[in-house]
Amino acid sequence: MQLFDKPEQLLSPIADALKECPPFNRLIVGVVGAPASGKSTLGGWLSQEINRSWSIDSQSIVVPMDGFHLDNSVLEARQLLAVKGAPQTFDVLGFITLLQRLAAGTSAGPVFFPEFDRSADLARSASNVAEQHHRVIIVEGNYLLLQHPLWEDIASLLSLSIFLEVPMAELEKRLIKRWLEHGLDTESARARALNNDIPNAQLVTKESAQAHLILKSV
Repeated sequence: MQLFDKPEQLLSPIADALKECPPFNRLIVGVVGAPASGKSTLGGWLSQEINRSWSIDSQSIVVPMDGFHLDNSVLEARQLLAVKGAPQTFDVLGFITLLQRLAAGTSAGPVFFPEFDRSADLARSASNVAEQHHRVIIVEGNYLLLQHPLWEDIASLLSLSIFLEVPMAELEKRLIKRWLEHGLDTESARARALNNDIPNAQLVTKESAQAHLILKSV
């Protein structure tokens, strides 16, 4: 485990790991953290920096776990809509299958994957693709290191894992702000954050395996 306090410090260990990666293999980098910890922002930034400064045959793409949200109609039928975002509201086996295909290497050709459309509140199937030149796959999600049945199989598919460590009080502020920006009133935004998101955040922080790298919030 290594501790960092600046995102740019993560580029060096990723580069070192890629050097050890055999030709035609992919480096699968997991960016893990609680809801509102900044996973999407960090994952996007890392991918952008890699694509800006690394060779054209070692480019990066972000693969979000959120593309495997179960559809709202399925959640309603299973009485899970109120806890959307909890581990049981994802297609974890589908997600694992995708990671296995990505980890199989670049010679198998393009790998299509879904992404979550937040404005429409649904996953869009095969809306992006990892091509052969995408050797660095940045996978971001809450539960990549969760030590629960099925989820615990993901860690072995990650070449490198990064955990975003953010104080719970800061996460609460960010989550309430997120729901306010989605149009909820103050009371509803606070209830949504405290009754669903914060329990998920506590689950991630307490029941995730140790990451290779930790980025501490400053």
